[in-house]
Amino acid sequence: MNDHDHELIDDLVTANHILYHEGVVDGFGHISVRHPARPDRFLLSRSIAPATVAADDIMEFDLDGNPVDARGRKPYLERFIHSEVYRARADVQAVVHNHSPAVIPFGVTGARLRPISHMSGFLAGGVPNFEIRDAGGPATDMLIRTPQLGVAFARTLGGAAFALMRGHGAVAVGDSIRQVVYRAVYAEQNARLQMEALRLGDINFLNDAEAAGADAANYVNMDRPWELWKRRVARER
Repeated sequence: MNDHDHELIDDLVTANHILYHEGVVDGFGHISVRHPARPDRFLLSRSIAPATVAADDIMEFDLDGNPVDARGRKPYLERFIHSEVYRARADVQAVVHNHSPAVIPFGVTGARLRPISHMSGFLAGGVPNFEIRDAGGPATDMLIRTPQLGVAFARTLGGAAFALMRGHGAVAVGDSIRQVVYRAVYAEQNARLQMEALRLGDINFLNDAEAAGADAANYVNMDRPWELWKRRVARER
């Protein structure tokens, strides 16, 4: 592996720790990144709690969800979320799946998750909600544990940056580890703010033009929150 590959793995490990520190994941959840030299492969930790991920835990997978060199390491059951999103979306370079508490209510009610602040402009245009019963019937365990369910989820995601999963959680996608971590963190924050604002009255959400402008402005400053979050987790190691 070259220095760039090692840097990418370091960022993937750090991203796991950031997502835990920011309350997006706990003992469950995962983040992956597309392989830098092989777009038909991706990197994802073995099946452990995100806060405990180290470089040696990172595994390589093909787009069928098969480990390239497992060496006895157990993969996540829901790796097919990642494999099928990468297969369907050439623009996606990183994927987060999480069960962050504030997003769950928006997947099980009629309330729509919409951008309430400029930090969450990426939520504009409608957040799709994956209904696993449509693809897997009425008696699944809610997990995307097969390629077929992964295909169905990727179809629901479509071209969106973020999707809910009814009774399960959410998935964020992005063009880098830093962007996808940003989106996962600020989607959770937006969900909390939206619920708080609903207690006060009607919400004046961002319109599509405002959301697009805010998202573009935030995109060029993606390193700012990343370096802050990275410093926080470094202090706790």
